[in-house]
Amino acid sequence: MWVQALRLTDFRSYPTAEVLLQQGVTTFVGRNGQGKTNLVEALGYAATFSSHRVATDAPLVRAGAERAVISVEAVLPDRACLVEIEINPGRANRARLNRSPASRPRDVLGIVQTVLFAPEDLALVKGDPSERRRFLDDLLVQRSPRMLGVKADYDRILKQRNALLKSAAAARRTPPPEMLSTLDVWDEQAATVGGELVAARIALLHELSPHVTRAYEQISGSPSGAAVAYASGTNLEATSPDRDAWRTWLLDAMHERRREELSRGITLVGPQRDDVSMHVNGHPAKGFASHGESWSFSLAMRLASLAVLRSDGGEPILILDDVFAELDTARRNHLVQEVLHSPQVLITAAVPEDVPPALGGHQISVTQGQVGCG
Repeated sequence: MWVQALRLTDFRSYPTAEVLLQQGVTTFVGRNGQGKTNLVEALGYAATFSSHRVATDAPLVRAGAERAVISVEAVLPDRACLVEIEINPGRANRARLNRSPASRPRDVLGIVQTVLFAPEDLALVKGDPSERRRFLDDLLVQRSPRMLGVKADYDRILKQRNALLKSAAAARRTPPPEMLSTLDVWDEQAATVGGELVAARIALLHELSPHVTRAYEQISGSPSGAAVAYASGTNLEATSPDRDAWRTWLLDAMHERRREELSRGITLVGPQRDDVSMHVNGHPAKGFASHGESWSFSLAMRLASLAVLRSDGGEPILILDDVFAELDTARRNHLVQEVLHSPQVLITAAVPEDVPPALGGHQISVTQGQVGCG
């Protein structure tokens, strides 16, 4: 698939914007702060309903506006589609497909698929566990849009369960039977939905793992033994993608730690506390890997996600957001080889010289929020 037009209304710095695209390589060139990344961020949002720069939707809406709209004209192998997403911070987002309202916003997911490389990717190695969880969840959503609903359900359940635990902690006394009975209900729901989410993450990581190892070796030029695994902090084998087993374990874990949860007022087990462990030559990448090794691992994670999406029969749009300026010659050259095999690539760069000459393609200038041919 590829995108032939991107239109924005009140998204980030743009009151309105229209960008006509073509297959092959397109580079958005402009000084920092001109709005280049806002354009590719919008396209990434259309693929995952999340931003690679911020954790919430509010910053995506232009100051003074109530909502933002992203409109994407996508060309699929068998048809053309118009996907429109209305971002409403604090309220439910809405979506339309070919100008008809979608019954659920997630019904438009999977039409646009992207793999986005950005300087923020270093957080996959050096950042908090939330960055690695989001990497998995965004990829899950692209492959199976129903997982957006699973994740939303779990977040809702977790919020309600934490509110109940917080009330119990604030009371500083033994919770009454009716409160414990209500907590049992939330335990059951959290374990059921949380078990499904954990199992899906582990199954995905099983698919990613060999691609990560292979990509890291190719990027670094040596068999460095890069490895990834799911880290749940549990006694259950964290390689099992059996959601029923995880449901049972989560229930048992919540019952075992109930006294501590009631005292602290927060849920202490579940997918919101999990992580992805990354190792190079048997050592944890976080804290041990050099800057260059961290970049290699980050690139390997993105290239692995590209391989997995391609294995599903798709051909995602590659987005390279100001990433070439961060890479040395060897890593640049490896990324160029991947780019040359992709039907559509969008690149942002401060100056044309940041983009390897082998890529060529079309150039679009972005200056003070104005988009035009360069």
